[in-house]
Amino acid sequence: MMHLKSIAQSVNASEKQITNVIQLLEAGGTIPFIARYRKESTGSLDEVKIAEIKNHYDAYIEFEKRRSSIEKVIEQQGQLTPALQAQLQSAQSLQALEDIYLPYKQKRKTRASTAIEKGLEPLAKVILLQNEKNIEVLAAQYVNEDVKNAEEALAGARDIVAEWINENVNVRNTIRRIYERDATLASKIKKGKEIEAMKYRDYFNFKQELKKVPSHRLLAIKRGKEEGFLKVYIDIIEEPAIDSLNAQLVKGTGVVQSQMKLAIKDAYERLLIPSMENEFENLSKEKADREAIQIFSTNLRQLLLSAPLGQKRILAIDPGFRTGCKTVVLNELGDLLEDLVMYPLQKKQESEQILKHLLSQHQLEAVAIGNGTGGRETETFVREVIKHNNEFKNIQVHMVSEQGASIYSASPIAREEFPDKDITVRGAISIGRRLKDPLAELVKIDPKSIGVGQYQHDVNSKLLKESLDQTVASCVNQVGVELNTASKHLLSYVSGLGPVLAQNIIDYRGEHGKFTSRTQLKKVPRLGEKAFEQAAGFLRIHGAKNPLDNSAVHPETYAIVEQMAKDAKVSIADLIENTTLRSSIDLTKYVTEQTGLPTLNDILNELAKPGRDPREILEAFSFGNVNSIEELTEGMILPGIVTNITAFGCFVDIGVHQDGLVHISQMTDKFIKDPSEVVKLSQQITVKVTEVDKARKRIGLSMKGI
Repeated sequence: MMHLKSIAQSVNASEKQITNVIQLLEAGGTIPFIARYRKESTGSLDEVKIAEIKNHYDAYIEFEKRRSSIEKVIEQQGQLTPALQAQLQSAQSLQALEDIYLPYKQKRKTRASTAIEKGLEPLAKVILLQNEKNIEVLAAQYVNEDVKNAEEALAGARDIVAEWINENVNVRNTIRRIYERDATLASKIKKGKEIEAMKYRDYFNFKQELKKVPSHRLLAIKRGKEEGFLKVYIDIIEEPAIDSLNAQLVKGTGVVQSQMKLAIKDAYERLLIPSMENEFENLSKEKADREAIQIFSTNLRQLLLSAPLGQKRILAIDPGFRTGCKTVVLNELGDLLEDLVMYPLQKKQESEQILKHLLSQHQLEAVAIGNGTGGRETETFVREVIKHNNEFKNIQVHMVSEQGASIYSASPIAREEFPDKDITVRGAISIGRRLKDPLAELVKIDPKSIGVGQYQHDVNSKLLKESLDQTVASCVNQVGVELNTASKHLLSYVSGLGPVLAQNIIDYRGEHGKFTSRTQLKKVPRLGEKAFEQAAGFLRIHGAKNPLDNSAVHPETYAIVEQMAKDAKVSIADLIENTTLRSSIDLTKYVTEQTGLPTLNDILNELAKPGRDPREILEAFSFGNVNSIEELTEGMILPGIVTNITAFGCFVDIGVHQDGLVHISQMTDKFIKDPSEVVKLSQQITVKVTEVDKARKRIGLSMKGI
């Protein structure tokens, strides 16, 4: 089928792979499940490719719905000829389809329709054919009570011809090609808005080839337009464009040809240009949206897969000057043990005694401090206490991003988890749990509120949500979820589950106690065979009787592992522990019609590290000896943490309450197109201060030559 060939070319895969992926998706398979457990069918395509195939296939389905709808409308008009139907069927893009449909589209009253009502359509056809020598004499024959003179007749006829020209597929493609090649994006400041719009001053008198405008710049200009500060234009040079249309449509010279040229100029200025400007504004916005969403998704993935501290006893502090530091104690599982307020900046000695008591009484292993207002001062206080008390020397201190913590604190999820605590306590709990397991905590927050995107509030919200939800699900399933401790919100992202089944699992766990095997999942209300198939491999049961239940080995292949152990005359546990035994296994003996070498290799790799968290180990970090932008000077070398990555560089927290920017040109001596080639989110780097603008609170940083 044509669409399979097109998708295969777009994603660089075979038509067989495309067919198999589509069949698996239509059978209810999720992207993580298909990528992980159906490699034989997909040819080991990864999640990115499978998601691309799904997106292309979904677009194809929508395209076919639109084609069918257009055919139906034209058929109801009685104008669907075999030739027109063939033309519609041969259209390969939505753009081509809409161009074909344009003449049949119901319109509001136009100048052309008014002229047709006056009986001027025959005259318009004469102008279009360009055979009449005495067009002015002919036009006089159309004078009546509605048409005052020959000139008015010709003007009305030209209106009709202009509309026909605008609806001509070849004409539209001619102008479209010129736009693709030569269109420029220009913006100007609206008169009287200069002071109010200072943040857009780079675009007060801006012009660039549209095809070269980067996504962040286009989105910034569009925001300036929507906020009422900028006038924005997408256009081409008129004269050569009209010359192209004249060459295409005008036949010879003469009076009638002059009328044709006037109609062409009118069609170009009044109909084609507004239409094309709108089309290319939408196309460029869609392209910018895709790029911005891709950046956001990449950043979100890196953030969600940030190194966790793990099951440690944590003191978490949400700093504050006037209202004090909201302080909570969390056990290894993240449960709240105690909460209180300290005032280290106002009541230092009292706070020191409270801190020492908490650290000692609860045998705490780490301190998590929010990076908001008062964060650095609180960090200094905590480090001083730990430094001067030898018994606390092994306690780690970590600064934690507060982005989105306030959103969580006021959310229904937080109220459900801690109904008797106020939002300040919930915020401190969230900070501590983020340190323990960023993924488990951040899934509770709308990704748009986490602050790692680029113009996320300006892009297509539906596409953004789909992409971010897909990213969250991918990360959750990549890491795996502990079935007996996971929250409803974490479980809801597991392949095949969703909110309802996640809640049913929580309810079952509450009523029957901890799960001891994956097969118990089948007893959960409404969790059928399909959901079990999709979810089981991503759920872990620590301490299960069958060690495979704490691994990524899917239950559908347990029998193969059992046969491997039986052939080696050992238990599954022995097989897991003995590297020599595993390396001696001849996998070809276990190939079946359903299970090939890709899956068998995955099984062996998983047996080598069952249930191991794929995320990196968290490294301790401390900022340099500066606390505010006022203390910065050019040339300083400082440690920092990457907090956001955009198309034009990365933002770095250097501990002064204002992130600095490392422009893409300052990241490396080599030319790079994407900052992600050099850095990743939460990465610890060293930077040099190159510029300090205290008035505008802007900090320029460089990674070069350090």
